[in-house]
Amino acid sequence: MYPAIKQAIAKEDYCLSVEFDNGERGILDMKPYLEFGIFQKLKDKNVFQRVKVAFDTIEWDCGIDLDPEFVYEKCRKEQKAALPETPTARR
Repeated sequence: MYPAIKQAIAKEDYCLSVEFDNGERGILDMKPYLEFGIFQKLKDKNVFQRVKVAFDTIEWDCGIDLDPEFVYEKCRKEQKAALPETPTARR
């Protein structure tokens, strides 16, 4: 089972910043898909900017939605920042 999408934010150059419910984050580059079928509607930057999360995945007002499995697999995952080490107490 793939993690659900918690947040999707449209960025410049037809990329989406995506946050999953397991704490992972990534960037989904939509440019390779903009020449195919219904995805051509997303070339309009105003349409692309109206991305939202619904039913654990990404969708747009124009009727386009993405399979959550596709989103998770195609996202370029961002590295999680390492937590600073907790200082040890001295006696």
